[in-house]
Amino acid sequence: MTPTASRQPGHASSESGAMTLGEHVGGQLRRLCGAAGYPAPGRDCGGALTDLLELLGPAAPRPLAAGPPSPSFVCDDHSPVEFSLSFSAGGPPSVRVLVEPGCTAASLADNGRQGMRALEALAARRGFSTEPVRRVEDLFLPPVIRGSFALWCAMDLRRDGPPGIKVYVNPQAHGPDRSADVVREALTRSGFGRAWPALREGALSRGPGKDVVLFAALDLGRWHTPRLKVYVAHHDATAARMRTAARLLPGGGDRDVDEFCRAVGGDPGRFARRPLVSCLSYTAHDSERPSGHTVHVPVRDHVPDDAVARDRATAALRRHRADADAGAVDRALTAMTPRRASEGVGLITYVSLVRSRRQPPRVTVYFSPEAYLVRPPRAAGRPPPDGAGRHRCRTAG
Repeated sequence: MTPTASRQPGHASSESGAMTLGEHVGGQLRRLCGAAGYPAPGRDCGGALTDLLELLGPAAPRPLAAGPPSPSFVCDDHSPVEFSLSFSAGGPPSVRVLVEPGCTAASLADNGRQGMRALEALAARRGFSTEPVRRVEDLFLPPVIRGSFALWCAMDLRRDGPPGIKVYVNPQAHGPDRSADVVREALTRSGFGRAWPALREGALSRGPGKDVVLFAALDLGRWHTPRLKVYVAHHDATAARMRTAARLLPGGGDRDVDEFCRAVGGDPGRFARRPLVSCLSYTAHDSERPSGHTVHVPVRDHVPDDAVARDRATAALRRHRADADAGAVDRALTAMTPRRASEGVGLITYVSLVRSRRQPPRVTVYFSPEAYLVRPPRAAGRPPPDGAGRHRCRTAG
């Protein structure tokens, strides 16, 4: 590695300059499914590869050498795709894929329209309804969209059937000052209006600029209990502060959240770079309190390289008894890139702890495709370069 960031697409049979985005992320998806032990993933991973390429649309055949199709908010290098592995006690890991289907659009409004067309096409292929999104479309996809993104689509790949689909939309589409009102109205239209007071007090109590609504997400397609999820970024927060939002989930466990943030983040005191993120999941089981809570830790800001990030993710799996196949993290790294984990930082982006009333804890590890950039390792204790960590907070899962 050189001392500056470089582009290093992985596992290519052709020269990297001739490789397309679709070839790059498609190969990663196939290998990641194999690393996670999906039965005979084959060339199309049960149709997931076709879905991924269709969602990418005109971005799929675009050569990597041409650079990112847009300044995508999905990954630090503007890759419009993100992968993740989710681990739970007693079961194999599951693969998730996040895509920005409108990434070739010239404006956020066009991005949203292109994303909706891609979502409707996916719904037609997979046989599910987009009604939950249409119900709140005016809130999140106005004629002029503000913020960092318009619409993302995620696929939760299943071993025994079609994927579960999630759609992520932007509460700041009408401006950051209206994001809380947008979320409150979305909760009301979805039957969770009574949940707003507790969410506001537990997750947004520090006010604008400190606790910021990032995303809303809706489950579509094949889900046992569909969810509406609200993501909140907690700027300049401590691990102990994250217990306040965690207490919204009945049943305790907030101390685990504190310990998880410290362990994955290396106990930095305040998380003053990229913020910690809370996700509250609402289902028909309770109209006032979340049925699930997730904390996302931006591990890449707190490690010198991906080898340390891998070690912290693996330790988190063992701590929360989700390590039935902890070796899958190493296999996932091999599936994602030919480089050694110690040769860069940012391939592993976030590690999250998922708690639910009705299921054991899960740990999820997130991966950047590094389609356009590999950041070099940095000296321990040295912060990310300006612009790499302070503002680009994101995770979905």
